Amino acid sequence: MFKKILIANRGEIACRVIKTAKAMGIKTVALYSEADADALHVRMADEAVAIGPAAARDSYLVIEKIVEACKATGAEAVHPGYGFLSENMKFAEALKKAKIAFIGPDPHAIHAMGDKIESKKLAKEAGVNMVPGFLDVIKDGDHAVKIAREIGYPVMVKASAGGGGKGMRVAYNDAETKDGFRSATAEAKASFGDDRIFIEKFIEEPRHIEIQVLADGHGTCLYLGERECSIQRRHQKVIEEAPSPFLDEKTRAAMGEQAVALAKAVKYKSAGTVEFIVDGKRNFYFLEMNTRLQVEHPVTEMVTGLDLVEQMIRVAAGEKLKLKQADVKLKGWAIEARVYAEDPLRNFLPSTGRLVRYREPVGGSSVRVDSGVYEGAEISMFYDPMIAKLVAYGPDRRAATQTMREALDAFYIRGLNHNMPFLSALMGHERFAAGRLTTGFIAEEFPDGFHGVDLKPEALSDLVAVAAVIHHRYELRAHERAPHFQANGSAVAGKWVVKFGADKHEATVAETAAGFAVIAGKTSHELVSDWKLGDVLWRGRIDGRNITVQIDRVGTGYRLTYAGAQANILVLSPRAAELDRHMLVKQPPDMSKFLLSPMPGLLVSLAVKEGQEVKAGEELCVVEAMKMMNILKAERDGTVGKIAAKAGDSLSVDQVIVEFA
Repeated sequence: MFKKILIANRGEIACRVIKTAKAMGIKTVALYSEADADALHVRMADEAVAIGPAAARDSYLVIEKIVEACKATGAEAVHPGYGFLSENMKFAEALKKAKIAFIGPDPHAIHAMGDKIESKKLAKEAGVNMVPGFLDVIKDGDHAVKIAREIGYPVMVKASAGGGGKGMRVAYNDAETKDGFRSATAEAKASFGDDRIFIEKFIEEPRHIEIQVLADGHGTCLYLGERECSIQRRHQKVIEEAPSPFLDEKTRAAMGEQAVALAKAVKYKSAGTVEFIVDGKRNFYFLEMNTRLQVEHPVTEMVTGLDLVEQMIRVAAGEKLKLKQADVKLKGWAIEARVYAEDPLRNFLPSTGRLVRYREPVGGSSVRVDSGVYEGAEISMFYDPMIAKLVAYGPDRRAATQTMREALDAFYIRGLNHNMPFLSALMGHERFAAGRLTTGFIAEEFPDGFHGVDLKPEALSDLVAVAAVIHHRYELRAHERAPHFQANGSAVAGKWVVKFGADKHEATVAETAAGFAVIAGKTSHELVSDWKLGDVLWRGRIDGRNITVQIDRVGTGYRLTYAGAQANILVLSPRAAELDRHMLVKQPPDMSKFLLSPMPGLLVSLAVKEGQEVKAGEELCVVEAMKMMNILKAERDGTVGKIAAKAGDSLSVDQVIVEFA
């Protein structure tokens, strides 16, 4: 077994590998760029090596620097994580030449499966079901349109070297094919240095289901069940689960056997994933093979009891797998939610910044958090905006979903925007509960984007009760510690008016033997909690039901977050409530004449100039953020008055780019 390994990655996956290595008694070496000098993976590793500037192309993607770091530290093997160089054949070859073990497949397998066009040809030869498509390289937009018409719309325009949702577009007509070809080519070149594009039939109402395979170098190749990854936004997975609520044993076995056949065809060793698209009749078609550990591997670990990182390390060290296919049993249900630094209310645009407050949920063996951050850490613009992966386990799907909902309520993040309200909305969605999933789920259920979660009457009633109790306790403390003030009758009598929006609810708070009773109108609640003044989480029971509410003080009021919904609540004395109706409401300024940057990023290009007339839908500029190209278009006809930024500028969120006359 290796004595020391280097992790050629950053963030949560680097931390994940370090944890397993430490459990195996293996010393670890971390790499870090200038932006990651204070990162968690650097703190966790036994040693750390600086490898260059913040941009990945100057640090984490420089093969020579990583090989040199191995030699300098005496690392015998490298785990690549996912992303970066994890599927780079030249990296695996460079390590092999330096006599350093690569904790992953051999270079020939990476090459065979890493090229999306070549992998489809090999899969076809191995007898794997295929999606109709054009696998040769496409010359230009016109060529793309010609091919798309031959295949028949809709089609998927896809980068040959793609991954992680980058370089992918769905097109339903000629114009979308041309736009998709241009955007996908630019993204592919920026992200992978390879701008080759291919086109295949887009299967409508599809499910994205993948098979985890594990193989050693001694002839054993297994499949470890499937993962349902259909809940996606812009081809980026958001929710994953194992097993799939859709597959039966017969389909699972057929998909597993084809995945193993493909792995054996390229003499695969290590952990890998074969991705399939599955239609409503359980017909399945090969998409691609990822020759690395997947982001969503924890759900497979939860239902199989295996540590996939440990298995990868053991295989790379030359050990035989101790498992046989008959030993692989799926037990229980696991769901993973990807927590991203993004603003779901602004079309999920990246939200970089510092984690001013960060508290992970605690749930014993039923809740797992894989993260690479800590309170005070920064989510920078240079890398993927993932904050953490939240995984919930239960004996069945319903139990796992409920555990996930409770864990999301208890995950407290402040300092930047995040997508947890959206994740909560997904977990509470009727269609998700029914297991009727497709890759179009988000687009179909949120066609106009995500605009927040509406509080149900019973949830609002709970929050009114919690707010009344919280405020009552703060007022009691103020009264007890300031005897020289004239006592306010409400603090003693427990009579309050809870204001939510334009609605006002009278509430009476009374102490009981177990906690507090709250009477609001015709309803009454019993609240039991060990909450202390100043805590950001109110955990307890309301009428015997478990509930966790996040609390933020906002001026003289409170912002309560529960089940993905936020409620700005003001708790007033009866007299203050009478006077409150005279308070004026400040109106927001009119910003309709400005094109504002919707995210922090780089202004790649401007398509207009001062004095130019533009039509609705016309391109104004392109902003790059997190390696994604975002085309900003005119919402209505108008005339450009002033250009406030130039190509190459780094933009902050809401920075003015164009002012219209």
